[in-house]
Amino acid sequence: MIDPYEVLGVGRDADDQTIKLAWRKTAKHAHPDSGGDVEHFGRLQLAYDLLRDPVRRKVYDDTGYDPQLADAKDLEGALMLEMLVNDFILDEREPGSYDPVAAMRRKLSDDIVKSRFHILELERHRSRVRKHVDRLGRRPGNDVLGSMLRARSQSIADAIRKAEAQIETIEHAYAMLEGYSYELEGGELPMMPKAAE
Repeated sequence: MIDPYEVLGVGRDADDQTIKLAWRKTAKHAHPDSGGDVEHFGRLQLAYDLLRDPVRRKVYDDTGYDPQLADAKDLEGALMLEMLVNDFILDEREPGSYDPVAAMRRKLSDDIVKSRFHILELERHRSRVRKHVDRLGRRPGNDVLGSMLRARSQSIADAIRKAEAQIETIEHAYAMLEGYSYELEGGELPMMPKAAE
């Protein structure tokens, strides 16, 4: 996630005129026609567009996120955390009587374990399909069964890649929780777990 204020070199309290002047000053030198970097100019334009839009700016100021500025992994992680936040908001227990942050961490850890077991099961199935393909005598001409089995093996491989990507997203969401703690009733703060190695 890029910080639009930092990109334009303005403070968070900058008014529209200050933002416009900062953009003009930096864009003049950063524009590709003036020998500037296309990527850097694109970030300047995104930052300027966000800060000039009062609704997007308010959302960014409140949350620190803007879909157009966010890294895709950050957005996926934030969406995953959003579902977990909904779970603890709807929990009927009294705030302070349990640790929702620890519950979120446990849920993410459990999801990683489930996904890893799912991958193992998929790999076992793919191995069986491959063994069937190796043992299948080819029919002269159109190999319908062989084609079906190879297609099934490919779809299993795709499912494995999808599950591996899901694990990366879950691990990223877990990392986004780093540094958070929750005060329980009586003022006790639970021990924060160390990051997974």
